[in-house]
Amino acid sequence: MVLPRGAVLRDRRGDALRVWWDAFRVHRRGPEAVRARQRERLADQVAFAREHSPFYRELYQALPGRVDDPAVLPVTDKRQMMARFDDTLTDPAVTRAGVEAFVADPARIGERFAGEYLVATTAGTTGTRGLFVLDDRYWAVTSGMMAQLSAGWLSPAQLVRLMVRGGRFATVVATGGHFLSVAAGTRERREKPRRHRRLRIFSVHRPLPELVAGLNLVRPVLLGGYASILRLLATEQESGRLRLHPTLVVSTAEGLPPGEPERIQRAFSAPVREVYGCTESSYAAASCEEGWLHLLEDWVILEPVDADHRPVPPGVVSHTVLMTNLANRVQPILRYDVGDRVLVKPDACECGNPAPALKVEGRASDVLTFPAADRQGRIAVPPLALGTVIDRTPGVELFQIVQSAPARLSVRLLPEPGTDPDQVRRSVVEGLAALLTGLGLAHIAVEADAEPPEQSAGGKFRTVIPLPPTNTQEFPSP
Repeated sequence: MVLPRGAVLRDRRGDALRVWWDAFRVHRRGPEAVRARQRERLADQVAFAREHSPFYRELYQALPGRVDDPAVLPVTDKRQMMARFDDTLTDPAVTRAGVEAFVADPARIGERFAGEYLVATTAGTTGTRGLFVLDDRYWAVTSGMMAQLSAGWLSPAQLVRLMVRGGRFATVVATGGHFLSVAAGTRERREKPRRHRRLRIFSVHRPLPELVAGLNLVRPVLLGGYASILRLLATEQESGRLRLHPTLVVSTAEGLPPGEPERIQRAFSAPVREVYGCTESSYAAASCEEGWLHLLEDWVILEPVDADHRPVPPGVVSHTVLMTNLANRVQPILRYDVGDRVLVKPDACECGNPAPALKVEGRASDVLTFPAADRQGRIAVPPLALGTVIDRTPGVELFQIVQSAPARLSVRLLPEPGTDPDQVRRSVVEGLAALLTGLGLAHIAVEADAEPPEQSAGGKFRTVIPLPPTNTQEFPSP
């Protein structure tokens, strides 16, 4: 069966209030009720994908008629889905050629593709550029879950303060492309009356003094952005150059190192919360006061797995994670290899939230591999090990570790104001060299780069950048 254009949504378009109310009622009945709702939604999503997507119809042809267990499904990934782009979509009006032409025009950021959908791109830092089409059901779920999270994060007095001050929300994100945050924010500004436009978008690419001046004028009650830029803004707030009084600070896209949530909270005198998600699945987990990310099981399924896509137990860092988005119908994301390495908490979280708690340890693609000293093998070093050394070094504002050659690391640093930059760089280089020596990698050269950390095309500061896979097979001398 082929749906007429737009029918994917018109009978199933939810709204944020219904999403919030459903979550409220189901969560009151306990974790088993939440997981039962999750299974119902998975069975419905799989059935819909099989009926309307040629890709999934072919992929699932040997499966049982009803599937409510994700482990039954084959694994998918970005490379595979981009190669079969037209076939993965459930609306025949959406084609790769049409979407490519659409995203090539910056003037169309936030406009509805085919009169229905938001289009978002990913920057391709993992090797494959992503094109994703998002329907109104996806956005109803995103808005409803954000409302649920805010109610849990803020006290009644803080919620009243937020509403009284008009809910002005400023987000600092990458601009200049059809990236999710800017595309969604631009669409809101296009479609809402001026008096209801509460979101202001600030470009992460603007010089810091200009960014500070703009935020001081807007005075947002909600401040959001990438973790790296929030760390810089907290320093500006501590210096007195930035003068904000937000009710809530929300960190996205990148993890905050130990101690930074507390520092940012002190700087802004506001609670700091992190959300974990991606373009493919919006909010997948959100932080509690204990610093763990709790899975939003209502609308997402997350499976930590090893390199062969077999489940790993709680307490073990996964090689990657498989994500299933139970909301988006136009481009279903089912058992999709995200590439993130996660650790699920083996026991109950002290905050009392019964949902699985996890920490994101980095991307599988960020694991560095080096030639062994005898050149008879390779030694892998996870990004967390390198990052922990730098996080323990006083005076580092931001850092970026680049594998500039198979046996060489280059470190880009932004020292904190008032510190001795040369001393900070020496301490970081010495710390990393000591770590590598302890791992049997004393032959790996570590050098300080005079340049500061560089943003990716998506505006984020990627903290660990390995060599491209094609270059890691050669082992020249350092």
